[in-house]
Amino acid sequence: MKVFVTGATGFTGSRVVPLLLKSGYEVRCLYRASSDRSLLPHPGIEWVLGDLSDSQSLSSAIEGADALVNIASLGFGHADSIISAAKIAGVERAIFISTTAIFTQLNANSKKVRVAAELAIETSRLKYTILRPTMIYGNDRDRNISRLIRWLKYLPFFPVFGDGNYLQQPIYVDDVAQAVISCLDSENTIRKSYNIAGAHALTYNQLIDTIAAQMKKRVWKIHLPSKPVVNMLSFFERIHLRFPIKAEQVLRLNENKDFSYAEAQKDFGFSPLSFEDGISIEYKA
Repeated sequence: MKVFVTGATGFTGSRVVPLLLKSGYEVRCLYRASSDRSLLPHPGIEWVLGDLSDSQSLSSAIEGADALVNIASLGFGHADSIISAAKIAGVERAIFISTTAIFTQLNANSKKVRVAAELAIETSRLKYTILRPTMIYGNDRDRNISRLIRWLKYLPFFPVFGDGNYLQQPIYVDDVAQAVISCLDSENTIRKSYNIAGAHALTYNQLIDTIAAQMKKRVWKIHLPSKPVVNMLSFFERIHLRFPIKAEQVLRLNENKDFSYAEAQKDFGFSPLSFEDGISIEYKA
């Protein structure tokens, strides 16, 4: 089976593609002229230059594939183009990576786009599976946990905006990659959507403590009220001053992000790492 992959050179894609090859799939990857392909040096990959916003050229790139694995973000409004291209190319089976961020209570800019993208997929004729991972981590290319590790490594104290008791459930990147393979191999997952997350939820305080324990150091948490911090960051963002954290990120830390993966476990044997085990691997890396 030949699989066409978008988002191959990204953080998650660069872990999915080698697993596809290892599992015996032929792999064709879309790339842009600016893409860094050095992380995927495997000679078995067929590369094709293209653009997600151009369904006509995209359909030519997909033609001849048996399945689509879309890892590229659905938050940029390309879902209709991708669905149309798959239809023109005669590809029916498709795996889409979405995100549990669609369930946020915040009025995030990309939420409407992502929700609309899922609706377009669900109302298409594709034999789709949608996977919604929580925050993905696993090496220095992730945008959240790796940054947190660097800060905790050098700081004896760490600011926590709010009480730090809201739940988090990060997922290790290789568990996401394995979920893609498992769904491709299972007809039980066709026309279904799944939330996938780490083995157990933990508070943000516990997340920090888990990382600190891996480092074998004590990190003092300084709790700051979240509302004035959000107001301050929002003001600075309006006048285009950059900070390491955005107001929306602070707000996201103060809502629960724990999700059941029981359906994924039942349908395709999803069995994720605990955060303790995953962070041990990431910290050593």
